[in-house]
Amino acid sequence: MDKQHYNLVDHLKFIIPSLLGIFLFMTPVPSGDGMTIPIAIMADWVQALLAGSLSLIMMWIILITAAGTVIVKIIGGDKLDRTPFFKQLFNVTPFWAFTRVLAAVFAVMVYYKLGTEVIYGGSTGQLLLGDLLHTLFAVFLFAGLFLPLLMNYGLLDLFGTLMTKVMRPLFRLPGRSSVDSLASWVGDGTIGVLLTSKQYEDGYYTKRDAAVIATTFSVVSITFTLVVIEQVGLGDMFVSFYLTVLAAGLVAALIMPRIPPLSRKANTYVNEAEDEIDESAPEGHNMLTYGYQKALEQAKKESSVLKFFKEGGQNILDMWMGVAPIVMAIGLVALMIAEYTPVFQWLGVPFIPFLELMNIPFAEAASQTVLIGFADMFLPSIIAESIDAEITRFIIAALSVTQLIYMSEVGGLILGSKIPVNFLELFIIFVIRTIITLPIITLIAHFLF
Repeated sequence: MDKQHYNLVDHLKFIIPSLLGIFLFMTPVPSGDGMTIPIAIMADWVQALLAGSLSLIMMWIILITAAGTVIVKIIGGDKLDRTPFFKQLFNVTPFWAFTRVLAAVFAVMVYYKLGTEVIYGGSTGQLLLGDLLHTLFAVFLFAGLFLPLLMNYGLLDLFGTLMTKVMRPLFRLPGRSSVDSLASWVGDGTIGVLLTSKQYEDGYYTKRDAAVIATTFSVVSITFTLVVIEQVGLGDMFVSFYLTVLAAGLVAALIMPRIPPLSRKANTYVNEAEDEIDESAPEGHNMLTYGYQKALEQAKKESSVLKFFKEGGQNILDMWMGVAPIVMAIGLVALMIAEYTPVFQWLGVPFIPFLELMNIPFAEAASQTVLIGFADMFLPSIIAESIDAEITRFIIAALSVTQLIYMSEVGGLILGSKIPVNFLELFIIFVIRTIITLPIITLIAHFLF
């Protein structure tokens, strides 16, 4: 590698921010609830600090987003040409504008307990505004601020080059997607979606790459899987449970990019260009030296602390205002359907013979949980808690984690991002993942019990 272009400062500009990013987003550290990552500890601290105010703060964020969107619709998006960030934030399609207004109405009703308990009840509106959105506020605050450490200082360029020979043949993805997956696995699926969305908007992923990574690799964090297995009373089986989830998830990750709807996504970038980013090493380099050189080139471009905080601040606003209304509106509708109608029970009926064929005890009770996870990942475990058979509880818990797409968080996040996947495609992907992973989980469960 030609070292003459790079001095000690250039090397440190890559090494220090990247190590800090790895520490904050990917390093497991002990906490009161087991192992977690520093970003999650900081988020928990903010949640505890602002516990009494977060519902009000989130209501105001959703209201301001809706008001800004309506004003821009009235005056016209071209009035914001001088501020492209705010233009893309508020100048949305009519459907998303309606969704934001609906979210504002829901947020006010839930916060002030207006109207029907169907909307503001503990298992619907309060679960979102009083619980999930608290978490998203705190996670987005720190994840948004520090995301440039992972993205802007060369870490993705290094990993992108090193992991190409694994990610391309196995999953048909660029090497840099390995960082998204790792951040999800150790940290949180939401962080993976946010990383993917930013990489897509910045022109590093094609439409197909972004859709595959967000729906297949934004995996559930180690921390949350522990919560799920504890919920069904099988905490002592965590290692077996997590290995089962990894095995089923890996098979799904191998199959999903090769079949519709993901295989039909355009292999073009956000600017419609078709030329693939070349991640191969040129002559005279191996993958490590070439990856390191690309990392240094990227780090050298970053020279302003002000730019770092400006970009971090924009990330935070983008996440809060882009995502919170989607989660509030679509997540609440999905939770109301799950809680107050038999729709998910009806949808589960076709699975009863399938579950009986696989010799799963209490197949009828289990069938109600198969698709309800589309509304919220935690719902299947809550229902499974009352089923007597340990093997059935194990299968339901593992399935809910490998399904990945749930509207109260990751699904809402994807819809609220620029990633080119619509609601119907998310549901189809959810069902296909269910069909692929359920037999694998069941087979392993029969060996374990």
